[in-house]
Amino acid sequence: MLRYVALASDYDGTIARDGIVAEHVHAALQRVRESGRRVVLVTGRRLEELAAVFPHLELFDRIVAENGATLYRPKMKEVAVLAPPPPRAFVDALLAHGIPLDVGHVIVATREPHETLVLDTIREQGLEMQVIFNKGAVMVLPSGVNKATGLDAALSELGVSWHSVVGVGDAENDHAFLSRCECSFAVADALPAVRERCDVVTAGGAGDGVAELAEALLRSDLAELEERVARHRVAVGTDGDGHEVELGPYGETVLVAGPEGSGKSTIATGLLERLADAGYQFCLLDPEGDHEGLPAVVLGDAKREPTCDEIVEVLARPDQSAVANLSGLERERRPPYLLTLLARLQDLRTRFARPHWIALDDVHRVLTSSWEGSELDRSLVLPGMLLISDDPDAISPVALAALTAVVALGEKAGEVLARVARAAGWPALEEAAPARPGEALFARRGEPVVRVRVDRPRAERRRHRRKYAEGDLGPDASFYFRGADGRLNLRAQNLSLFLQLADGVDVETWNHHRRLGEYSRWVREAIRDEALANEIAAVERDPSLSAQDARARVKQAIERFYAVPAG
Repeated sequence: MLRYVALASDYDGTIARDGIVAEHVHAALQRVRESGRRVVLVTGRRLEELAAVFPHLELFDRIVAENGATLYRPKMKEVAVLAPPPPRAFVDALLAHGIPLDVGHVIVATREPHETLVLDTIREQGLEMQVIFNKGAVMVLPSGVNKATGLDAALSELGVSWHSVVGVGDAENDHAFLSRCECSFAVADALPAVRERCDVVTAGGAGDGVAELAEALLRSDLAELEERVARHRVAVGTDGDGHEVELGPYGETVLVAGPEGSGKSTIATGLLERLADAGYQFCLLDPEGDHEGLPAVVLGDAKREPTCDEIVEVLARPDQSAVANLSGLERERRPPYLLTLLARLQDLRTRFARPHWIALDDVHRVLTSSWEGSELDRSLVLPGMLLISDDPDAISPVALAALTAVVALGEKAGEVLARVARAAGWPALEEAAPARPGEALFARRGEPVVRVRVDRPRAERRRHRRKYAEGDLGPDASFYFRGADGRLNLRAQNLSLFLQLADGVDVETWNHHRRLGEYSRWVREAIRDEALANEIAAVERDPSLSAQDARARVKQAIERFYAVPAG
């Protein structure tokens, strides 16, 4: 499976030197296309101007021209204009000054030192336009239009994610698209600021540097550069020193193991949320419908399983992830269904390098310990998989052998790690103490075990907040306004009702519970929110606050931490 399925390159000063593309550079880019990858040109030139100096436009799958304002489809010979044309009055005003001007579908271009006149004209006419510089060129475009927005349109049409793109450029106007690419290259004679911000600087300059990049891409899919793109790594949690423990966004096969109720869903959901936040696409295969609230399109329910076609259709868009709820599928039908779906997903990966991650819950029920699979089936266990199980001993050795990392939870987490490591063929792991609540044990092949503190994912925090803001905590966990002499017995079974009752009780009752620190104690013990409890405790301890002010401060704190509905 390829990581990089598209190469995006600038033209002048990148693939071309003095406007000319050398034959060996042309040939290198042709080999990239023949490998099944896409090649996209991203240039500030107008299309007609480009064709005059480089007539082989069919070399590219898409051409982003006019610095992101137009898109050309060489195979269909179609031009798509991505932004409105420049106002006629603006162009006329510049022409009236006699400056050199080049006008395209959208772009208006001149040269330094005419940028002052351009800016003055934009200001005088009250236009929402921007000026972009490129080695002495001065380009005027509608605000927000740049090479990144143009490339985004091209990649959307090609079904390619930014995370599957390697980009190369040399000048100021390349910053926008290079910063989005998973891996960015600058040719050796690029501007210093571009070289400084890119992941890699080629040994060769314009033309030669792109040929160098093309050969490396074909040779190794840039695997040797994994450490250079470490900015994309995803946190599992933090260690005892507060440092993040991370996974690579590509090339990992991770098992999350622990008994029922140990927090496997918390770990998995948090990882998938962070991957989605970073723009990676995932597909979660959820046999029991246990995973809620993820940033993804949910397909299927307790009455109907989703079809493979429905799932693949959702994943056709690089910006969409999918959760396949299979709770409506009979248990005995799940293994063959999931193997069929995995094959479809791997086919999608072969063509588009996504979904970047495939998560499979209850993996031990599909890839069982007796499962060896055909050669084709074995190919389904690939990098970029998140496997979740409460019975790791029942998982196929084929799947375990592919693991690069294990996250274990529960009192027997150390034992689980040791058994999985042995089954996966890892060196023996040191003994580790049981994982405490909110913690997990994390291990990689050949590395020490790390104790990791795990944050609750947003989806769980939202459920947590709804429960405490609006739900019923039960008699034992409710707050009771009773007062000093026990005259009252007003029960607040959630934060919303607490605020309503707190607003209505008399000053003496309010101050009684405040003096005893019972508000913060309830929040700490029943709501289990240490940060909010500490804030309320500070209010309780402040003698300068009147009852009215203290009530207001407590209310503000609760409403800031929780979306409490109005009473």
